[in-house]
Amino acid sequence: MSSFIVEGGHSLSGEIEIKGAKNEALEVICATLLTSDPVVISNLPQISDVRNLIALLAEMGVKVEYVTPSVCRFQADDIDLEYIFSDKYRKKAGSLRGSVMVVGPLLARFGKAVLPKPGGDKIGRRRLDTHLLGMLELGAQYEYVAETRTFQFSAPDGLTGKYMLLEEASVTGTANIIMAAVIARGETVIYNAACEPYIQQLCRLLVAMGAQIDGIGSNLLRIKGVEALHGAEHNLLPDMIEVGSFVGMAAMTGSDLLLKNVGLRDLGMLPAAFSRIGVNLDIEGDNIRVCQKEIYEIDQFIDGSVMTISDAPWPGLSPDLLSIFLVVATQARGSVLIHQKMFESRLFFVDKLLDMGARVILCDPHRAVVIGAGKFNSLRATDMVSPDIRAGIAMLIAAMGARGTSKIQNIGQIDRGYENIDGRLNKLGAKIIRIE
Repeated sequence: MSSFIVEGGHSLSGEIEIKGAKNEALEVICATLLTSDPVVISNLPQISDVRNLIALLAEMGVKVEYVTPSVCRFQADDIDLEYIFSDKYRKKAGSLRGSVMVVGPLLARFGKAVLPKPGGDKIGRRRLDTHLLGMLELGAQYEYVAETRTFQFSAPDGLTGKYMLLEEASVTGTANIIMAAVIARGETVIYNAACEPYIQQLCRLLVAMGAQIDGIGSNLLRIKGVEALHGAEHNLLPDMIEVGSFVGMAAMTGSDLLLKNVGLRDLGMLPAAFSRIGVNLDIEGDNIRVCQKEIYEIDQFIDGSVMTISDAPWPGLSPDLLSIFLVVATQARGSVLIHQKMFESRLFFVDKLLDMGARVILCDPHRAVVIGAGKFNSLRATDMVSPDIRAGIAMLIAAMGARGTSKIQNIGQIDRGYENIDGRLNKLGAKIIRIE
């Protein structure tokens, strides 16, 4: 198990380039299964979740060529359908949350797909109902095989478009249904669809491949199925969660940091939410400068009540950012309620912050009250274990802003979502040592 040794109390300075969005990458990589023509994807982050999904597709028979480390050419013209029923596929796909999105493309194009119980972050229940019900609505059948814990789908007569109202605006569920519908017969209408920027990007790639999709950017999508898709090229957006992570690091360490090419128009509530807890953001074109030489102060609502920061479907604040806001608030002046609505286990890393001296009251699995210390380096160093990507980066931010030297174990979780995070931060003045 790899670890970080983090010497806290060092401010950051300089510029950092934001990498491509992980969540978008997982969606569009799966979309390459929809055509036998080449699809080129640029600005891919070099992170383990992306590399592992690409390796899974390669084992399925997709031809993969790295043009550069961040540009990859995919061609799914010779898929081994027997492989998806193998134990090897079940184990590999089961370790990747992103593998759930190969179901829609495989089912639409080949009439069969297998869904092992997917892995990913341990952040509470993450239902598969939207994926399963969406495929059923399009005319597929499935059988749950208890022995292998897999769902086996079939659509011997192909898929047929239909109106559907999603109970949950699931991002990956919406992506799966969109990819299945673009080559289904007839028209599919998806109401209460997720409309995050990464879903919009998936739709734009599919349109470039010949799909017919109306309503991109809204929660009502109309998709007219076409017989086949062709190749295309696609460039990923900057990663919104990486933007939030570096803003949090700069605020926590009293730094002057320029974030370059952040994709400002696709950040949603992120800048406003940081402003609410007192973080200074200067917008310079498509760049953000964080210059936080003095401690930040949490705002109040107009009626004087305690500020609440909560997640919500797009264009609300991403749930992936709440762990970062919680940590950053520990050093602020004032109090804030952090309300994590979507996942009931994401706030359980708070016990480590308590060990570091943070003043946090965990009200229940979804809510925590943070009473800021009102000074930099208010936390003390400790040893921690990263349970998932976002808690892991929150722990790293806490360690960077603490007094003394902390150890963070299981940093493979952080590597799943952040490219060379220690190397990039050390260039800015951080003191992080990786121990393999």
